[in-house]
Amino acid sequence: MNFIYLLIEFIDELVFGVGETAWPLIRDDLNLTYSQIGLLLSLPGIIAAFIEPFIGILGDVWRRRLLILGGGILFTASLFMTSASHSFLLLLSSFILFNPSSGAYVNLSQANLMDSDESRHEQNMARWTFAGSLGVVTGPFLLGLFVYLGLGWRGTYALLASLSTLSLIIAFRFLPADKKSTPFPSFKEVFDGFKAAFAALKRREVWRWLILLEFADLMLDVLFSFLALYFVDVARVTETQAGIAVTAWLVMGLITDFFFIPFVDRQKDTLQFLRRTAVLNALAFTAFMLAPGFVLKIILVILVNLFNTGWYPILQGRLYSSLPGQSASLMAIGAVTGPLAKLLPLFIGILADRVGLGIAMWVLLLAPIALLIGLPKKGRRSNVEGL
Repeated sequence: MNFIYLLIEFIDELVFGVGETAWPLIRDDLNLTYSQIGLLLSLPGIIAAFIEPFIGILGDVWRRRLLILGGGILFTASLFMTSASHSFLLLLSSFILFNPSSGAYVNLSQANLMDSDESRHEQNMARWTFAGSLGVVTGPFLLGLFVYLGLGWRGTYALLASLSTLSLIIAFRFLPADKKSTPFPSFKEVFDGFKAAFAALKRREVWRWLILLEFADLMLDVLFSFLALYFVDVARVTETQAGIAVTAWLVMGLITDFFFIPFVDRQKDTLQFLRRTAVLNALAFTAFMLAPGFVLKIILVILVNLFNTGWYPILQGRLYSSLPGQSASLMAIGAVTGPLAKLLPLFIGILADRVGLGIAMWVLLLAPIALLIGLPKKGRRSNVEGL
């Protein structure tokens, strides 16, 4: 039954893999500036941060299956909108629709997966991450094939919408039924849900994992978002070579995420693992930014990817473990830090317009620095009580 959740994550990250690789094509086609790209990466997430908390609370107090399927319908519709986008505003609108619908379709599916075995949060997050990595790796190959066939990035998004439709049909068939068919909750019930969710913010552990997750993302999705543009505009390589760099990043991520699944089971102290890889990641990224030449940068960006392995599943798993019985409410709690974190890509885009992308990318070093500062000095593996 968990297969359906991993399939939904695969489709979501397939969309991500296509989108992040297609940025040079989208930019040239729609004549976008760095600031506009930063807005496309930031504004939809900021808006979603005010919508997703309600989705998360409803996922705990109402009918989660219905929310997942409703999100899937809008998720698919947003992909069709993206494929038809011929202006910045229409593309922005499709992204704004995509984010909260992805929250309902994907994040609530993740919550269901976490609820399936509350003693194996980090392990199931490792499987979830691998499914996502497989999708992200497949994305650039799919885009490359469609560009070769003359269908471009719009044709690729049309296919993604079709695949999303297929996943939605499977979800209708295999998603488990809600335990009870409760009526739509009253205002008081929703308010009580928010009250219970935000009561968790009184715990230091919850704040720790929320903040570290957002900073860690700088060296994960945010770096990947700017990677193709960095190689084209800063390293001065061709779009084909940039595609090779992105592919190398993705393939390395797929391999390491696969081997991390059995690896995490053998770890007695995953926090010590995070500390060590944070140091190595900072060194590798610094070398990547300073190194000359395409080949050397490829080698170093592969090392950057290697040394961020496990960051997301460990941190996200720890966050779930600190919130027993409130898996869907995580979407509401995440809204506290989400809007500020979503401003970082916009900040990088604006800074890149002012001083160049090569300088703006140094902001990403905040990720390993935050881990080194914020991780507890001693820790054990998470359980349902947290740390």
